[in-house]
Amino acid sequence: MKKRICVIGAGPAGITALKNLLDKGLEVVAYDRQAEVGGNWIFSDKTGHSSVFETTHIISSKTLSQYDDFPFDDFEPNIPDYPSHDQLRRYFQAYARHFDLYQHIQFNTEVLHCSRKGENQWEIELRQNDQVRTEHFTHLVVCNGHHWDPRWPDYPGEFSGTFLHAHDYKRAAPFAGKRILVIGGGNSACDIAVETSRISAFTAISWRRGYLVLPKFIMGIPSDVVAEKLAWLPISIRSRLSELIIRLLNGPNERYGLPKVNVKFGESHPTINDELLYRIRHGKVHPRPDIERFEGRTVHFKDGRTEEYDVVFACTGYRISHPFFDESFISYSEGPVPLYLRMMHPDYSDLYFIGLFQPLGCIWPGAELQAKIVARELSGEWKRPSDIKKRIEKELKKPHYRQIQTPRHTITVDYHLFRRQLLRELPKNYISKEPVQKLQMPFKAPKQSS
Repeated sequence: MKKRICVIGAGPAGITALKNLLDKGLEVVAYDRQAEVGGNWIFSDKTGHSSVFETTHIISSKTLSQYDDFPFDDFEPNIPDYPSHDQLRRYFQAYARHFDLYQHIQFNTEVLHCSRKGENQWEIELRQNDQVRTEHFTHLVVCNGHHWDPRWPDYPGEFSGTFLHAHDYKRAAPFAGKRILVIGGGNSACDIAVETSRISAFTAISWRRGYLVLPKFIMGIPSDVVAEKLAWLPISIRSRLSELIIRLLNGPNERYGLPKVNVKFGESHPTINDELLYRIRHGKVHPRPDIERFEGRTVHFKDGRTEEYDVVFACTGYRISHPFFDESFISYSEGPVPLYLRMMHPDYSDLYFIGLFQPLGCIWPGAELQAKIVARELSGEWKRPSDIKKRIEKELKKPHYRQIQTPRHTITVDYHLFRRQLLRELPKNYISKEPVQKLQMPFKAPKQSS
């Protein structure tokens, strides 16, 4: 049987899936709603479009955020430790040009519906330029991302001002002179609070629980590079050391007027931000507790405080969403995601998900390894285990981290453990990176060029 493979999405996961499938000589077509490669790293100020902010820089360092097949140094010399969204857009598009992917991508094409008619029989309904058509494939590879379908909070009452999700925040300028409340303690929330506080009349940030806030640099070294030097340790010890370092650097949250951290490192997604605590202590961002209710433009907080606001940003995460599937077929928006190696369905061997995981680190290197395994299976070089259901059950029962029970924490993996797990499924001569070096103290500063 000749294989014909459909890839949904031409973002960072989609392009590496396409590249690795083509490497094996397979027939592949990728579809993307946008007009270019890059996914949500293509900045657009249009609301409703899932894209980064105007000022976004990546929160993992370039060292641990590159494809093995296309390092940043092969793209552009002197890329900073934390590239901007535009540098990343150009990186992904350079990847697509370098591996000649454009001729295999159909842009401005929306996948409306995917129906599995039988084994190796996929019917894909597409819309391109207002024309709807149907294509048929033997295999489906889903790479549509999981940061585009907003999850909204539910509070009593109604806010009569402007109520927006982080999904619709693009730049700070429209909010100059406004009184702004940001809900949430994740990366988007802290970025929005920091950026708006530069030009707003007043910016507050509401947390319902304590978050660990990590700096981007520790002793002049990107913090994830420091963490990599601890990767040889068991997760429990590594987590304790990471937590100790953060507490030594920042002190307790209470000193900033923020809720106490009641979880261990890894039990919730850490926040990477160098400016939030600085802006708080300089009186530019004002900490607030959880919200009790809305009443017009008045926000009632759980500590009894009431304040007026013009704009409320809900930075409350995203749903895992696959609108092209019937919910009765697949729905991962709530609860666990039962996929082997975070990508293989237990019942349908012709269906894959690339990038449907959330590492404590960058997602793209892991997505690249997933794509290589999928390509090897479809080319007959790799065979999935016969006990795949048992392995999925084991993965769900013994996750890398025991995280808090929220919809946001259903697909978390440890960057280094997950990478090792995927590498075990690839040939021994697959060269990824230099072995991790054990931690040496004190760190040596990089030599400065004269």
